[in-house]
Amino acid sequence: MADFPPDPRHRLGRPSIGALRRRGIYLLPNLFTTGALFSGFYAIVQAMNQNFEVAAVAIYLAMVLDGIDGRVARLTRTQSEFGAEYDSLSDMVSFGVAPALVAYEWALKGLGKLGWVAAFVYCAGAALRLARFNTNIDVVDKRYFQGLPSPAAAAVVAGLVWVMNDFGVDRAEWLRWAAWVVTMFSGVTMVSNIPYYSFKDINLKKSVPFWSVVAIAAALTVIAIKPAVTLVLLVVVYALSGYVQWAFSRRRMRPFG
Repeated sequence: MADFPPDPRHRLGRPSIGALRRRGIYLLPNLFTTGALFSGFYAIVQAMNQNFEVAAVAIYLAMVLDGIDGRVARLTRTQSEFGAEYDSLSDMVSFGVAPALVAYEWALKGLGKLGWVAAFVYCAGAALRLARFNTNIDVVDKRYFQGLPSPAAAAVVAGLVWVMNDFGVDRAEWLRWAAWVVTMFSGVTMVSNIPYYSFKDINLKKSVPFWSVVAIAAALTVIAIKPAVTLVLLVVVYALSGYVQWAFSRRRMRPFG
């Protein structure tokens, strides 16, 4: 009997049904990721149209949706490599490009070269932060982030825009420099080694005391009364908490005498 050439599908190795299923695209978590991506894109469009408060709020919405998609994927056991890559690309738009453009159009443009340099430092910091996170995800302590997370950095930058517009503060010279400092601080802190608590060890499936539910309800009430000020204060406290923790750890390591 003549020898027939082997089927190329067998030579290359066809993936099993189980492998194809693991590589599949899960709808529910990626819907939230798409919503975060849309919010970031919408923030860019609104910044170009000079609607800065709307742009800042859109970035905060992207932050909320980005926090939900990962939780949903873990709770429903629908994590996938596609979802991880898609989430990273969405983060780059929503928390890298969008805040840099909003800050530049809002105040940094008036500083000339220094303005776009600060915007680029922030954008590059977000890209490097995401790349480092993706490559170190299996070797770092999951309780802490290495450097300020890009959603929090975006919230700091967008928060300044949101609060100043909420109070009707004119974009004077001092505000341009304040925006420059905040943008540079956020960009540099993202690529630093400052530890930030990740909240990933919080188990949503466990029962909690009654007072925890009351505290959450009270916090939501405060946020609803003055959302701009409350949310921005929260992210600023979080952005500074890493430096406080780093300072205390350095002090404990310092020898006495």
